[in-house]
Amino acid sequence: MDRPDISTAELVALLEWYHEAGVDLAIDEAPHDHFAEADAARRQKAQPVARVVPSPASPEQAAQSARALAAEAPTLDALRSLMAGFEGCELRRTARQLVFSDGIAGARVMLVGEAPGRDEDEQGLPFIGRSGKLLDRMLAAIGLDRSSVYIANVIPWRPPGNRTPTPQEIAICLPFIERHIALAAPDVLVCLGGPSAQTLLNQRDGILRLRGRWFDYDCNGRVIPALATLHPAYLLRQPAQKKLAWRDLRALQAKLRG
Repeated sequence: MDRPDISTAELVALLEWYHEAGVDLAIDEAPHDHFAEADAARRQKAQPVARVVPSPASPEQAAQSARALAAEAPTLDALRSLMAGFEGCELRRTARQLVFSDGIAGARVMLVGEAPGRDEDEQGLPFIGRSGKLLDRMLAAIGLDRSSVYIANVIPWRPPGNRTPTPQEIAICLPFIERHIALAAPDVLVCLGGPSAQTLLNQRDGILRLRGRWFDYDCNGRVIPALATLHPAYLLRQPAQKKLAWRDLRALQAKLRG
């Protein structure tokens, strides 16, 4: 088929357009008429080919696998490595990276949120976006900072579009955060937001009913006092509720002093 002449400038513009569209690799040096090839393929009498596609593991199987892996981790570094290689949670496929923790392992206070956001997903650390900046100010108000606390999330991979994690995703990741808490061995656990408090403390009430209350978190027979409080992201949307968070922070401060 005859083709019109293309100037060098037009060719360069076409290549730039392909590159911006993500086509940055040539798969063959010789040109092909793929339309003709498709027509020829349709004219051939194709024989059916059996193709076996393995079924993905069920959420129950994935949760069992997570429990087995988490139990194997003797240290936080080992747990991080096992989680980085875990393929039982679909969130791993859409997230940039695992968001494991920040702060100091072995700190007296461990704070656990729900899941990473965009900023956390990009940098691999929890609570570093707008919510994280507010959390830093909240901690500073009672004399704490990231060098004196340990921070993690129930879900270590960012859900697409920051959507709420599904119950199945939470169930799959639960063994990891439970082992994470056991290895970090804090004196006090702080659940940031309703999903964290409901998951870790086995509660159904909303965060406005749970906040400010102390619970016993059973960590392999060791009881850790756990405080539920408002998530910084909620406080950014509802700044008038910061007075409630301040009461919770004072309660945390008193617990650490007591």
